Amino acid sequence: MNRPKILVTGSNGQLGKELQAVSNHYPEFEFFFLSKEELPIHLSDEIHSYFASLRPEYCINCAAYTAVDRAETEQELAFLVNGESAGKLADACNSYNAKFIHISTDYVFSGNATIPYKEDDAVDPVNIYGASKLRGEELVGSYNAQSIIIRTSWVYSEFGNNFVKTMLRLMKDKERIGVVNDQLGSPTYAADLARLIVNIVKADHWQAGIYHYSNEGIITWYEFADAIREISGSKCLVTPITTADFPTAAKRPAYSVFNTAKIKHRYNFTIPGWKESLYACIQRLNESTLTVK
Repeated sequence: MNRPKILVTGSNGQLGKELQAVSNHYPEFEFFFLSKEELPIHLSDEIHSYFASLRPEYCINCAAYTAVDRAETEQELAFLVNGESAGKLADACNSYNAKFIHISTDYVFSGNATIPYKEDDAVDPVNIYGASKLRGEELVGSYNAQSIIIRTSWVYSEFGNNFVKTMLRLMKDKERIGVVNDQLGSPTYAADLARLIVNIVKADHWQAGIYHYSNEGIITWYEFADAIREISGSKCLVTPITTADFPTAAKRPAYSVFNTAKIKHRYNFTIPGWKESLYACIQRLNESTLTVK
């Protein structure tokens, strides 16, 4: 019996790596992990050639331009990767009858809300990265109405570059660090998101549309950093600062909290609390460090 084929783009990113790790637990599927070098998703001919040869049943697009501040000056590249390329993949999935899952972001919103964002709330990005991801959502929807788009926020993992690994490094090197305490959101452990995605693929129903996903709980970046300090046992002093104290090239949303009721209801998925998942990630990081030694 032929196993369903799952094509994963952006295999070297945080989510791509977590999907590789979790794929070992699902032998009923055949996974194909491709980096941007192996499948340049901005080239329609190469995409269609690969789809024609592989004939995947599913495509999960983890490829993204995620350098939020650099996007302000590299607008063309951000829109190429996050916008046009996402549309090309959706189009290929439509042509070859593959189900498409695309990953988007909380940055499509302005951050001016005071209650958790629902999927149908008005979008209004405040930076180029958010605008490029919104363009991707629009093109995915127009090329393939049966796609699933998952918006997520504050993503971290034991792989790649992210807030958790940055904080752990700084806490080793410094006696004191300041972290922004006036931006609210919910972290997303990429390993949890990877499990959710496979659960969607395994489900006996496919319900297209936009979904919000993050771990449970609402915190500030400062509270996130202080929990990292606590769990890791660091003696570094973490102090709260304001967004104004830490200027960045790209404006950040002040409020990035999702209402996740839709995905929990439709796919019967239990979302772990943010601190529980943070503990699991730091434990994995410690284990991998010990293994390397």
